[in-house]
Amino acid sequence: MIIQMTDHQLGKLLRDAAEMGAKLTLSSLGKIRPYLTKSEAFRSYGRKNIERWIDQGLITPRKDGNQSAPWRIERIEVEAIRKAKDAILHI
Repeated sequence: MIIQMTDHQLGKLLRDAAEMGAKLTLSSLGKIRPYLTKSEAFRSYGRKNIERWIDQGLITPRKDGNQSAPWRIERIEVEAIRKAKDAILHI
């Protein structure tokens, strides 16, 4: 299958890939946390988006410990979903 893109679309995909690689590297080095709390994810990506992506099974909230432990969402996982959704809309 051949997918045709404009230079602008290709540039956006490459920028997104570079940004994801940078975030993954920073996370691996401990410069940024590899996860977001549920409230941080709501603020960054929108409550409706996060809840929809959880309902669709696109992201998996994790909970460590007992009932009072906070939920966490993998930063790379939620960022990849957002970038993929943006790419679909723009290509």
